[in-house]
Amino acid sequence: MTPVARALWFIESKVECGMTLAEIALFAGVSRYHLCRAFGEATGLSVMRYVRGRRLSRAARQLADGAPDILTVALDAGYGSHEAFTRAFREQFAVTPETVRAQGNLAALTPMEPIRMDETPRIELAPPRFENHGPLLVAGLGERYRFETNHGIPAQWHRFIPHIGHVPGQIGMTTYGVCCNADGTGNFDYIAGVEVASFDDLPAEFSRVRIPERRYAVFSHHNVSTMRDAVRFIWSRWLPSSGHEVADAPDIERYDERFDPETGTGTIEIWIPLAR
Repeated sequence: MTPVARALWFIESKVECGMTLAEIALFAGVSRYHLCRAFGEATGLSVMRYVRGRRLSRAARQLADGAPDILTVALDAGYGSHEAFTRAFREQFAVTPETVRAQGNLAALTPMEPIRMDETPRIELAPPRFENHGPLLVAGLGERYRFETNHGIPAQWHRFIPHIGHVPGQIGMTTYGVCCNADGTGNFDYIAGVEVASFDDLPAEFSRVRIPERRYAVFSHHNVSTMRDAVRFIWSRWLPSSGHEVADAPDIERYDERFDPETGTGTIEIWIPLAR
């Protein structure tokens, strides 16, 4: 089983109990950072958002079945008060617990159903090369995303393309997509940028990331439309069986002259940081 499949099994077996990200990652056999990335790439959800959705869906079914005491349902779902439960329930389903109990059915909401992983790889990459690289200064347009809301990345690149060749201190014409500043809830920064000599004189709206020297596993891919499958293969398949541990550090997409931005094809390098 892949780490994501093990995590899903653990979550479903413990959905009636409390669990932490650390406990899920321990069972999955990877670091919390690794699990967050692998889970997000495979499912489009953060780990704990999925846990919350599953527990609230169980609570919603109890309410639809006529549970007499909403506070008891809230406590069973891991919430310390009626108010906290109602806020989370409304955020998840856009209705209140009282509405679901009064209606006696789930027609007004969409429960979070268990994810059944298809572990057949959609794509397989050639073995990586290993390379030391850095330090590297990247500047460009940055946005904060969740795995559920990262569909804006292509538009972000579209906004950045007119800046290429005009960024103060730009070094070369290679462009970089940098994923960094991830947290345990599935949020991360993505910067579409170029290498620069310094961060001086950059436009105020530009984001900046300083990447120290590090050892990387470098994969080659050839179509931007299947990037998610390629990244999923790396995090869910290659890394767990590689004997390497991923570092909690920025990972990089590198687009040089071999990549054609008009067609989205050509060589794309995916640089995965390795722990020392």
